[in-house]
Amino acid sequence: MSTFIIAFGFFLLMSLAMAVGYIFQKKTISGSCGGLGALGVEKACDCPEPCDRKKARMEKEAARQAKLDEWKSNKII
Repeated sequence: MSTFIIAFGFFLLMSLAMAVGYIFQKKTISGSCGGLGALGVEKACDCPEPCDRKKARMEKEAARQAKLDEWKSNKII
């Protein structure tokens, strides 16, 4: 049991030290490898065709944008 308490205390101390360092440096947290952009991947999913939910979302957004453009052209907004 004492090993568990010592390990827990150690991780708690390290977490506290990282939190204090983050607060004082005021840096954003970022990955070390640069993310998917560094690999040349434009999106999180490399599927050749989006799924049905994504298609429905894209159609809804396109309809909303078309309506907004129509309102702007009629000077409603």
